[in-house]
Amino acid sequence: MIGGGQSAERAEHDEDDMQASSAPLLEHLSELRNRLIISFATIAAAFVLCFLFSRQMFDFLIIPFVRAVSAASATSDGVRQDPTLYFAPLEFFFTRVRLAVFASVAVSSPMLAYQVYAFVSPGLYKREKMAAAPFLTAMPVLFSLGAALVYFVLMPFVMRFAVGFEAEAGESGAANFELLTRVGDYLSLVTTLILAFGFAFQLPVFLTLLARAGLVTPEFLVKNRRISIVVIFIAAAFLTPPDPISQIILGLSIMALYEASIISVRFAVRKTNSSSPSDA
Repeated sequence: MIGGGQSAERAEHDEDDMQASSAPLLEHLSELRNRLIISFATIAAAFVLCFLFSRQMFDFLIIPFVRAVSAASATSDGVRQDPTLYFAPLEFFFTRVRLAVFASVAVSSPMLAYQVYAFVSPGLYKREKMAAAPFLTAMPVLFSLGAALVYFVLMPFVMRFAVGFEAEAGESGAANFELLTRVGDYLSLVTTLILAFGFAFQLPVFLTLLARAGLVTPEFLVKNRRISIVVIFIAAAFLTPPDPISQIILGLSIMALYEASIISVRFAVRKTNSSSPSDA
């Protein structure tokens, strides 16, 4: 009887513990659901707005192409040729949809980052919350800098490089070589480069976070600089189209960001060592 009473009491305690632990879990799941609903609603609203202006956004993105083709036609025969983009049936519509999806995610990224931060912030110490704020600000700024480098520097180079292969039959043999650019291919090229450079520009943020976690030191980054250069250019070859201009520009950009990361990591390590556990 005594053993049976102890077993019943232990089972009752176990049931109480399960009910107590399930309450916070249900609260976390409910909060996660609300955060996901807000995130998807933000993306959906941004998609509708971006699709309404997708034609204007595409006209803005093709400016490097227009300038490259116009400059090439003006210098070759003195007559300014109107640039032409080709598309299959419904291709331009779906291209606008893809552009709206890409733009909506980019526009919603600050809200998405905030939702992630708001979900995990209750489990962070005060000093960890204060340390996360600069990174949340730096990430969209660095991504925008990478996108601006693509649009204002890289795309004009790439398009002039591509147009430079055009040739008439008398110059190249029995056939004309003419650049026929499709709207879908052009959008894929632009978005691929923007994503590659945008994420590459997050390198200082990523390495600084690793330094704050104690996984990376400035001495480690300096010691492995040569290996990092090789890895950087291999990554640039995979992330960019198969042309040397974009690969070299991305590689040099990541190298500059790597050197900036060393400075940022040194500052982060110094600040972490100077902070006391009482700040938590």
